[in-house]
Amino acid sequence: MAYKYFEHEADVGIIGIGKTLAKAFEEAAKAMFNTEVDIKTVKPKQKIYIECSAENEEELFIEWLNKLLAEADINQMMFSKFKIESMKNLRIKGYAFGEKYDEKKHKPKVEVKGATYYMLEIGKKNKNYFVKCVIDV
Repeated sequence: MAYKYFEHEADVGIIGIGKTLAKAFEEAAKAMFNTEVDIKTVKPKQKIYIECSAENEEELFIEWLNKLLAEADINQMMFSKFKIESMKNLRIKGYAFGEKYDEKKHKPKVEVKGATYYMLEIGKKNKNYFVKCVIDV
């Protein structure tokens, strides 16, 4: 659906919006990776399986974002597309799509160190779900 940013002193605030909570999580992931590079330059050539779980929805959201960052780092990739296939019982199963990171092609902006619990919020507004948090850059 969409993603946005909000002002924060030292770091970056991200918001994911979607018709389902899973879609909102996917959009937040796009916002996070778009902070590092222009995700329009990242082709979804390879897919990486992503699975994570947590004790509640808030923890699951942060776990999802940080798992994506870890997989990008481990695989030396940049992601631009995300698909959550299953989101049940506080467990996510899905995929991240992207390609090997190329500094010349992807033109780095800032490095995202991780998603934080700061200003973390999950809710529903006007029939759409939203998720937000501050990412440490």
